[in-house]
Amino acid sequence: MAEEERLQSENSAPEEEPEEHRIDPEVEARRRVALSHVRVFGDPALRTKAAPVRTFDDSLLTEVARMAALMHDALGVGLAATQLGVMHRLLVYRAGADAPLIAVVNPQLEWSSPELELAEEGCLSLPGVIVDVERPLHVRIGARDERGEPIVIEASGLEARVLQHEIDHLDGVLILDRTVKEQRKEALRALREGGSSRPAGEPQLEASPA
Repeated sequence: MAEEERLQSENSAPEEEPEEHRIDPEVEARRRVALSHVRVFGDPALRTKAAPVRTFDDSLLTEVARMAALMHDALGVGLAATQLGVMHRLLVYRAGADAPLIAVVNPQLEWSSPELELAEEGCLSLPGVIVDVERPLHVRIGARDERGEPIVIEASGLEARVLQHEIDHLDGVLILDRTVKEQRKEALRALREGGSSRPAGEPQLEASPA
């Protein structure tokens, strides 16, 4: 999952861009290198359901470290293994600049709240695209950590959204599948033409049955 709203402003034309929003050239260079490793829309890996992780060893720890570094350099808040073409159920995320990195292996959604929230989401695999996505505001995830120990994550707000977004990736689901028809059509047009798209106006918060 990408910090697309901020990057949209950072990638604006220089004459329209406030000085404080300009991205540092070194950071931008690292971001471009990191993004070159991320599969983008049209790659079959993004539409394939990942297999469970069976072996917890040093190679998995190395993979977690690599994913964390790429996510950081790409200015993302979450990354699923399938976005790198690795077809097993592993994701990493950091829900905030000062939050710890968390690796989640073989996640299972155990519970989600009936309370929903509509918010904008971007994706490292869908460059330039932002759409409105409605998701449960609170979730409980059962999983294992990178060493195979059982963990339970109870998350709300941004953390819950990031987890759901990345678990979707592991199931071959994209934010295009979770938005309204009009935004999906606009996003697909932008992806075909190499442009960008985002919803008009502000997303509304809603509460409705799950």
